[in-house]
Amino acid sequence: MPGFKTKVTPQIEDLTEICKEHTTLDLSLYEKNDVKRGLRDINGKGVLAGLTQISNIQATKVVDGREIPCAGTLSYRGYDIKDLTRGFINDDRFGFEEVTYLLLFGKLPNEEQLNRFRTLLADQRSLPTNFVRDVIMKAPSRDIMNGLARSVLTLYSYDSNPDDTSLPNVLRQCLNLISVFPLLSVYGYQAYNHYIRGKSLYIHNPRRELTTAENILRMLRPDKKYTPLEAKILDIALILHMEHGGGNNSTFTTHVVSSSGTDTYSAIAAALGSLKGPKHGGANIKVVSMFNDMKKQVKDWTDEEEVAEYLRKLLHKEAFDKKGLIYGIGHAIYSVSDPRAEVLKAYVEKLAVAKGKKKDYDLYAMVERLAPQVIAQERRIYKGVSANVDFYSGFVYSMLDLPLELYTPMFAVARVVGWSAHRMEELINTDKIIRPAYKNVLEPAVYVPLDQR
Repeated sequence: MPGFKTKVTPQIEDLTEICKEHTTLDLSLYEKNDVKRGLRDINGKGVLAGLTQISNIQATKVVDGREIPCAGTLSYRGYDIKDLTRGFINDDRFGFEEVTYLLLFGKLPNEEQLNRFRTLLADQRSLPTNFVRDVIMKAPSRDIMNGLARSVLTLYSYDSNPDDTSLPNVLRQCLNLISVFPLLSVYGYQAYNHYIRGKSLYIHNPRRELTTAENILRMLRPDKKYTPLEAKILDIALILHMEHGGGNNSTFTTHVVSSSGTDTYSAIAAALGSLKGPKHGGANIKVVSMFNDMKKQVKDWTDEEEVAEYLRKLLHKEAFDKKGLIYGIGHAIYSVSDPRAEVLKAYVEKLAVAKGKKKDYDLYAMVERLAPQVIAQERRIYKGVSANVDFYSGFVYSMLDLPLELYTPMFAVARVVGWSAHRMEELINTDKIIRPAYKNVLEPAVYVPLDQR
């Protein structure tokens, strides 16, 4: 029968086994050939692949000639993330637009520059005529990230100059995408919620005078209402997810694809495909799901030994998804602490109290304290572990009543700023296609004619 085939047949399964048989590598060859799997060494340190001025991550320090773990720090354009967030929180204002300016242009704006930039983003915060009806509402995706990538690629068709990679044009395109990502994400969810889940359809327009965080909550909620505390904490969460060095998977993807000379829409769509992966952008969903299971299995949430026993079951693949992981604990770079988690935690308790979720917060805080101890007892680890930003961000999103389907798109709404900054950096500085090498480890084969095989 004609049509798009969506089922795995026995023939496909047989071909898969042939593929595995002739593709599986002897993993000892990686060490023998000094190849760093995942471009990281045994301690999780990444292979240097480029230079950047956009952000810096520090998780170690040199003492007496030895590199040892230290409390993690993250800086955007040289400014410590804790100082940045403290600055606008003390002034009781939103920071997303200000930090966007900083990441893109390398300096903090003065008040006039910030106001003009906010106006510029507001001017860009609209979609082409009938785009919601003709693109987002047609064939809505069960995974909002796929719908988001499709929307980004479709915007290429609406751009009068899509392939121009001159810096002013790329900056225009990046500002457009930063401005409309909240619309594409929320409207994509509303289409899914209506056409696939059968719920009511709400399409609320953004307001020019509102910030990115405020507009997200306004467009998402049926009554368009939110509290200042809710919007401020979402603002902080977005800022903490904006950027994290050039080596994370989706940002490195942006560099790789941009280095080929392709258009902005293709580069950002590729980064979205990377971020969608559960090993990258979907971690906070796993954290929330794990805690939901924990709450069912642990009778007394205040009993440290009972909670610790559940954590041991996680590590022994006896609980939750049986993957042997405590989600939200540990990071590829940080060991002593993740500064993003520290910043977010300072405001999570306020939201938990306001939402009547103090008991849940206490459980999260207990797991954050116990998990590193349990992991140290049960596993041989090369560096310490601590709570990462996903540990608390999922909890924040759940208290803000964001649906699970929007957790990773919210990550994208924030990270598109970092991707844009890195795309500009790649185009300005490198002008050389990224092409690493792979070593072939298969012996030559002698061709056999078809009738003799």
